[in-house]
Amino acid sequence: MPVAIITGASKGLGRALAEGLAARGWDLVLDARTARELEEAAAALAGHGTRVAALPGDVTDAAHRGELVDAARRLGGPDLVVHNASALGAEPLVPLARLPLDGLRRALEVNVVAALGLVQEALPLLRASAAGAVVVVSSDAAVEAYGTWGGYGASKAAVDHLAAVLAVEEPQLRVWAVDPGDMATDLYAAAVPDDGAPRPEPAAVVPGFLRLLDERPASGRYGAPALVEGR
Repeated sequence: MPVAIITGASKGLGRALAEGLAARGWDLVLDARTARELEEAAAALAGHGTRVAALPGDVTDAAHRGELVDAARRLGGPDLVVHNASALGAEPLVPLARLPLDGLRRALEVNVVAALGLVQEALPLLRASAAGAVVVVSSDAAVEAYGTWGGYGASKAAVDHLAAVLAVEEPQLRVWAVDPGDMATDLYAAAVPDDGAPRPEPAAVVPGFLRLLDERPASGRYGAPALVEGR
């Protein structure tokens, strides 16, 4: 069975992606900082008959990233690395004039540095896979200038660019930056707590991610809602 590493997998989009892959028979290595929620997610996912390794920790910790890749190696992979873990830089979001620099550093460490560190750790195994792939979860804020989203958006723009360069350097892999669109997640609620407008659940865009794995289009940046709609 193919093996995926998914960061930030205890809830939200990470959990929904794990569910979609488990239903297809993928074995999973899951990461999150919240041990209890991660264990609950892993127990539910194991109900699909798939093997699930749940490792709580912080993706900015190099030792933890090594543990994730070691766990995937023991399962026979990895074939796919999904960097979904994200930090906002401030909760709730604030204008750049008031953005704490430590918060910006945290967003860059989680969203960019940890993403590259995990890929570097997994790269020899991804190269050995018949269908090695990397997914970095992007955002519309990476390409649009939204007030208060500057720090987060800058970090997502940076990881998009890393993904694009990785695709050039590792042409045998598929490297996709995927914008999932607006979703009802704890991350969005923390970013803009006063915005109560209805948003789709993360599970609604999972078919878009699965389409990438099925069709393996060229490396690049994709919008999950458009993929779901067949565009």
